[in-house]
Amino acid sequence: MAFLNYKAADLEKEKELVEQAKRDPEAFGKLYEQYFDAILNYVLRRTGNVQNAQDITAEIFLQALKNINKFQWRNIPFSAWLFRIATNEIAAWFRKKGSKTVSLDALREKGFDPVAGDDVEQEALAAQEELLKQQEFLAVLKQIDLLPPKYREVVALRFFAGKQLLEISQILKKPEGTVKSLLHRGLKKLKNNYLRHEQSATF
Repeated sequence: MAFLNYKAADLEKEKELVEQAKRDPEAFGKLYEQYFDAILNYVLRRTGNVQNAQDITAEIFLQALKNINKFQWRNIPFSAWLFRIATNEIAAWFRKKGSKTVSLDALREKGFDPVAGDDVEQEALAAQEELLKQQEFLAVLKQIDLLPPKYREVVALRFFAGKQLLEISQILKKPEGTVKSLLHRGLKKLKNNYLRHEQSATF
């Protein structure tokens, strides 16, 4: 569910669930089920690999579970916080490339049994196969990964997670005007880098 489609009643209901999750792992499990697909799909599009996406997504929710008591409600969806964690974890993964990550078992050890539908993982596998067929997409993905972090984060959230400027500003805690500027400059850099890559590949 996109942030901008949230109603006041939805936010109030989610606020209550988040407060419950601070005391009850089962309530956190509900948040997990609600946002698992969106986070996994975003990570998959950033990494292009199902196994890595699953591991990173598990780490994202593990970090959320560990730090849920530090979360402060600011009248924006809980998923903004999850996407912020996701942005950090993806960046860490790209820095470490190939390092061992935490499995879903670590979540179970914390007190709840996450229900990740088999269909989601099957869809993710199918998506990976499709991505691997799209060489142009992978070339663009590589160029996005080469962007400076401040541009990469904004471009990825806009086009891989489908977030609007306001939503990105909430996730990254940056003014909306700054996000708009970063997106504009990031896309310009991406276009120039991709064109240079295409020209070098031609020769």
